[in-house]
Amino acid sequence: MTSTTRLTVAQALVRFLSVQYTERDGVRRRLIDATWGIFGHGNVAGLGQALIEYADEMPYHQGRNEQSMVHAAVGYARQSNRLAAHAVTTSIGPGATNLVTGAALATINHLPVLLLPGDTFAGRPADPVLQQLEVPYAGDVSVNDCLRPVSKYFDRVTRPEALIPAALNAMRVLADPVETGAVTLALPQDVQAEAYDWPDEFFAERTWYVRRPAADPAELAEAVRAVRAAKRPLIIAGGGVHHSRAEAALAEFASATGIPVASTQAGKGSLNHDHPQDVGGIGHTGTATADELARLADLVIGIGTRYTDFTTGSHTLFERPGVRFLNLNIGAYDGHKLAGQPLIADARDGLTALARELGGDAYRVAPSYIAEYREDKERWEQRVDACYEAEEPDVRPTQPQVLGALDEIVDESDILINAAGSLPGDLHKLWRTRSFDQYHLEYGYSCMGYEIPAAIGVKLAAPDRPVWALVGDGTYLMMPTEIVTAVQEGIAIKVVLIQNHGYASIGGLSESVGGERFGTAYRHQADDGTYTGAPLPVDLAANAASLGMRVLRAKTVSDLREALAVARAADTPTCVYVETETADTVSGAPPAQAWWDVPVAATATRSSAVKARELYERHVSTRRRHL
Repeated sequence: MTSTTRLTVAQALVRFLSVQYTERDGVRRRLIDATWGIFGHGNVAGLGQALIEYADEMPYHQGRNEQSMVHAAVGYARQSNRLAAHAVTTSIGPGATNLVTGAALATINHLPVLLLPGDTFAGRPADPVLQQLEVPYAGDVSVNDCLRPVSKYFDRVTRPEALIPAALNAMRVLADPVETGAVTLALPQDVQAEAYDWPDEFFAERTWYVRRPAADPAELAEAVRAVRAAKRPLIIAGGGVHHSRAEAALAEFASATGIPVASTQAGKGSLNHDHPQDVGGIGHTGTATADELARLADLVIGIGTRYTDFTTGSHTLFERPGVRFLNLNIGAYDGHKLAGQPLIADARDGLTALARELGGDAYRVAPSYIAEYREDKERWEQRVDACYEAEEPDVRPTQPQVLGALDEIVDESDILINAAGSLPGDLHKLWRTRSFDQYHLEYGYSCMGYEIPAAIGVKLAAPDRPVWALVGDGTYLMMPTEIVTAVQEGIAIKVVLIQNHGYASIGGLSESVGGERFGTAYRHQADDGTYTGAPLPVDLAANAASLGMRVLRAKTVSDLREALAVARAADTPTCVYVETETADTVSGAPPAQAWWDVPVAATATRSSAVKARELYERHVSTRRRHL
């Protein structure tokens, strides 16, 4: 007879999660390392009680905002190379719906997080319960159904025994290198507290093997033929290179063949900035070097990339007639994009197989091609130096000079986190990565507010490394609340808070598409209804200090250098606050090197919109379908 243990559903779930493991390349670790939670009537007596019951087996972190808890969990998962994750529990109602943005971010970026929102009563003794959304046409719908389209797996556990298949399916998806993302188990509050006799086998240690699928021989042979026929190939390294830990394999392949390597935002750092084949970021926020190579490439080798519109210049970047695509990707959906030749395999194993077939004297690009891109890269590096240089150290810095000051003090151990605003463009063009995981840019969802909670998650995964959250004032005002969590738990993140009085990135975009920067500045309202008055008297440094963070104010470049050095050495949460000059100064970042499609008004009376539409139509005419 099967032995059983009587526990509540919530207790059983916590016990189950504590004994789940992943293994890849012989390295085994816990899959769910901790649980974040904010409690309300929908989870306090269920999961809240279970987390106390099993506190020795399941660490707990107290969050301040449900969305930011997901961001922290995502940061942890990325830094843990998707082999470990965190769970997040909330009450019903607004606590649950606050998860949606974080869930979308996790799923888009293929990063695992387990969401455990409370749900309305399964037995419906009280209907409606507090915070319940009544749906007249369906009795089995709650606000948690908002999480379905942003989850890679969703289940509502309406009976205790249903937890067993639901939990196993949840782990399967979390550990799947193709399907991973947000996983949601909606837990009705009455079911959470209900007791059941669980088979003890449910609580036995279980290992989920993270596979490395090898390339199909026929696809590999086609890929080898495509590379051998190419005269001007270009590699685009995406986030899949990092997820596979294929950086060393990529470096070896690029060195052996001489093929230059450009990187997406997610793939930056696949090669260190000083690797002979590295040509920097690609696409709208990329370097002139990489984008010119893309325009003339006869074969584009995408490795672990989704080919987003920024990467492809909204399908205008790859101009050469007859250009073809070879897509090494673990997911078939991405492997077939742009009518490409698919090579469906793990990135590391696929690169190793290609290197084996193309090794020795089998293939190498012409020396003239190598000389061309290296010389162009050197010219770009001179532009970076000019952006970073501050000839007058006693003046207010520009944003690129802030990055230059940070560049002076970091080494390969530092990790930089960013997600939105004007910083992604500056970082993609200018930042010189020193290690494969130094550059942590969330650009799949480009979610304002991600940086500070993500920095907490990264620091939990890498406690001995300096972790920097780079935020503008717009992003800071979206979600500063987890500063309190960092202070509470002594998580020594470093925040660089750049004040430029508004949405700098969208302001620039607005101006370029005829929007005249409308509604993008943080200023008082003028008589004509526009926000063009004096800057708002908001003191964000004082706000960060009020949340318990040590704050260092930097007024000049010299102040900034000193403050960054102090922050880097700090063992408590520390913020460096700096107000920057506008981006249109001589030392501002280079403009976009590739187009991005943001539609412009087809009819307008204002001259700015009319001119923007004329330019838009010229760009649109260059778009092509790669068939």
